[in-house]
Amino acid sequence: MSIHLSAADWLDLFVRYLSLSLLAVGGAIGTAPAMHRYLVIDRQWLTEPQFGSSIALAQAAPGPNVLFVALMGWNVGLNAGGGLGGGPTAWALALLGVAATMTGILLPSSILTYSATQWAHRNRELRAVRAFKVGMAPMVIALMLATGWLLIANHDQPQRDWPLWLLATVATLLVCRGRVVVMGMGKSGHVGRKIAATLASTGTPSFFVHPAEASHGDLGMVQPGDVVLALSNSGESDELAAILPAIRRLGARLVAMTGHP
Repeated sequence: MSIHLSAADWLDLFVRYLSLSLLAVGGAIGTAPAMHRYLVIDRQWLTEPQFGSSIALAQAAPGPNVLFVALMGWNVGLNAGGGLGGGPTAWALALLGVAATMTGILLPSSILTYSATQWAHRNRELRAVRAFKVGMAPMVIALMLATGWLLIANHDQPQRDWPLWLLATVATLLVCRGRVVVMGMGKSGHVGRKIAATLASTGTPSFFVHPAEASHGDLGMVQPGDVVLALSNSGESDELAAILPAIRRLGARLVAMTGHP
């Protein structure tokens, strides 16, 4: 991908990240939807794969998650220089992109965070301060959900994207700090019991809960932080569908495996 950026474009990139910095509640990753709209949709300076890979690489690499901003700036500059084959000019513009985006995203939020933290600490007993802290929690969750939705929106074709879905499922099970609760009816239930037993024998706390029994009290075994692995060939098992709202209310994460997504 090759683009042309004028001096005004570079300034606009820097100013846009300055403004996004003030919206980075809960971390810069919460502003990813706004970055996507600006860089991919409006300006068309990045492609969808470049945007997605920037976030994926930053999440996988050691270090702060804000590194995805640097990768986006790098890709913008690299595109402005004609790509990897652009030589020293492309590398210089890539570094300029990193400087513009990282300075923009870090400068205002760092100053604001330091100032606000000092003030909040001095006035931590005020009801308004306590209410503000409580009220920020749903905002952070909503921003994170919007980011997650954005990342999965381009992977909605099961025949093509099932390896990514499988990888995401495995990663969720590996990082789970609670237990893995497996559910399934009929033949899916038999498979679920085997999965739960295998996970338990390999060191992952896991057990099987029959969906019909869950509706009559066994759902109390599910705790916040658990991962519920629901198995259904049809994807329409009435017993599973009936308890899904309760699983969400309990704060457990839900992973569904079905033959008809």
